[in-house]
Amino acid sequence: MFKVRTNDVTETRKLAACLAEFVVAKDLLLLVGDLGAGKTAFTQGFGKSLGVTDPITSPTFTLAKGYSGRLTLHHLDVYRIEDLEEVRDLALPELLEGDSVTVIEWGDQIIPAIPQNYLEVRFEYGSTDNERNVTISHVGASWNERIGGLQEALAEWGTQ
Repeated sequence: MFKVRTNDVTETRKLAACLAEFVVAKDLLLLVGDLGAGKTAFTQGFGKSLGVTDPITSPTFTLAKGYSGRLTLHHLDVYRIEDLEEVRDLALPELLEGDSVTVIEWGDQIIPAIPQNYLEVRFEYGSTDNERNVTISHVGASWNERIGGLQEALAEWGTQ
């Protein structure tokens, strides 16, 4: 686990773009944080780095959106999920197949229903309105060999 800080939404998007360079097919990222903390802005920068040209918006009401890029980006928002049984309707196992990466906003709400192999990106408000403290941690083995390189690449945001 390590922490970084962004000073505004542009930096949050750049941080996500840097992180996107480390993802591989079948990766799962959980984005965690309060409303307005930067989850969708992060996904926008992440998608842009993957070559997504369509506008990325929060799928709060549709639950899931797909975007084409060097890897297909599945973007989910599970804020409105009230019961873990509803996760089955998302067809998550199918989304985690093929040449794709899946990003789930509010992902901590469904941890018991997902594979225990993911990268968690947690956003917390900083000392100013625009500042965000971001904690990055991984669960499972898929990031073991990449996490050190990711931490080095994110050093400009003050890894701790």
